[in-house]
Amino acid sequence: MSKGHARHQERHHGLSQFGKDLVRRCGSKCELCENHGVKLVVYEVPPIESDPNYDHCIMICETCQGQLDRPKTIDPAYWRFLASSMWSSVAPVKVISVALLRHLAKQQDWAEALLEQVYMEEEERAWSEDIDLF
Repeated sequence: MSKGHARHQERHHGLSQFGKDLVRRCGSKCELCENHGVKLVVYEVPPIESDPNYDHCIMICETCQGQLDRPKTIDPAYWRFLASSMWSSVAPVKVISVALLRHLAKQQDWAEALLEQVYMEEEERAWSEDIDLF
């Protein structure tokens, strides 16, 4: 087995250790779009640290993950729920929501309007500005 594959397996195992706590926190629904009754996956909010960090993880549905993993497939209309998730009390949810809004605001007036409303602690703001999704 290659070293890269072994590292990937080790990281995946580390992330899966957070699963129960993340599912409990999210109430078995996507922490971004709030879809329930769908398969959820652990998503690490960038920047990704060398060791898995619970405080950088959120549970999201496969639809959100698919668009985040393949930015060219992003459907701006789909992300209108960011109007709710940007107010989350869970820091990584708020941070990724604002980072997405910042990206969408380049072409979407509604996203720009939401960014003008958001309140973030300085640490959260710095984290969101450190995210380069696309």
